[in-house]
Amino acid sequence: MEFDFLSPVDSEIIQFVSGLSTQHLGCKVSFHTDKDFPDIDKIKIAIIGVLENRGDTKAFDEVELIAIRKELYALFPGNWQSSLADLGDIIQGNSLEDTFYALQKVVSKLIKKGIIPIIIGGTQDLTYPMYRAYDDLEQMVNLVSIDSKLDIGKHQDKITADSYLSKIILDEPNNLFNYCNIGYQTYYNSQEEIDLVEKLYFDAYRLGEISSNISLSEPVFRDADIVSIDLNSVKSSSSGNLTSFIPNGFDGKEICGLSRYAGISDRVSSLGIFNHNNSVAEAVLISQIIWYFIEGVNFRSNEYPYGTRENYIKYIVPLETEELIFYKSNKTDRWWIEINYFAKQYNKLKKNTLLPCSHEEYLEACNQEIPERWWKAQRKNSI
Repeated sequence: MEFDFLSPVDSEIIQFVSGLSTQHLGCKVSFHTDKDFPDIDKIKIAIIGVLENRGDTKAFDEVELIAIRKELYALFPGNWQSSLADLGDIIQGNSLEDTFYALQKVVSKLIKKGIIPIIIGGTQDLTYPMYRAYDDLEQMVNLVSIDSKLDIGKHQDKITADSYLSKIILDEPNNLFNYCNIGYQTYYNSQEEIDLVEKLYFDAYRLGEISSNISLSEPVFRDADIVSIDLNSVKSSSSGNLTSFIPNGFDGKEICGLSRYAGISDRVSSLGIFNHNNSVAEAVLISQIIWYFIEGVNFRSNEYPYGTRENYIKYIVPLETEELIFYKSNKTDRWWIEINYFAKQYNKLKKNTLLPCSHEEYLEACNQEIPERWWKAQRKNSI
């Protein structure tokens, strides 16, 4: 029933793919056509277009995804094992809420079956129904947004691309455990919004921090369920977006690197790419962002460390008031720090869990400095 909301892939794309060589990515994708629908039980990654942009009055009248699909399917795949399908598009409903409902149902169905949806949307308020798709999973959700803005705005009845986060924070059921922004630019955000992020013990990294050391983002993605990318976080000289000129932002290499980090995370179960400007130039970048995400998925280490810890080295770091416990993977050399949650307060979380961190944070602890990531998680636990 959920897939009834999906319309077939445009016949122009099917004809385009038929003209490619068997080595191109497009020839290795199962398509939703007028006559056929992919076997859901045989796919790992699903691409879905959402032709909706009423969340932003400045957006284009129509969402155009043909150029993105052509650029993507004309690429060559890596040494990938994950099966890929294009399930077509969710068209605009009679109201914005109708589109949200359709997207929520489709994403929920896919993640329940262990399929990773890649949503190519119009405006970024579509992140909200992606988040609501997790309501039935009985788990807390971590959201990461790659965005120059925090998108908190003022809570109002009408959700917009600039205020969807406030609706996620305030609306019931509230399953949001952590939100992290990667790449915000201070002059685009009010001090009130920045203070609120700090007050809620959420995480935010300025553009300069990540551009100087992109590896800072890796532990963030390792703990994310949903990743939402705003194309306005990329500077125009890299994206080709000259309609609304963006002088500062991530370059093409950086945004693709961030996308690969998201893909390689064992936990990320959905990706959304929003706020593109319908241009062929930007379609080239979006196709490569998607390519790098799929590449990351195919190189997942499958060491989501909440079960056995036999393949990890345990480090105990005594501080004056705390004893911090770190784990280092023998397989990937990645690090985690142990967090103790109170089951009565967070009955959807395990009592003990591991929080992704970096080697640098372990060294900070050895120097008697409490890692900020650990401190914020503990503070959230005490609210």
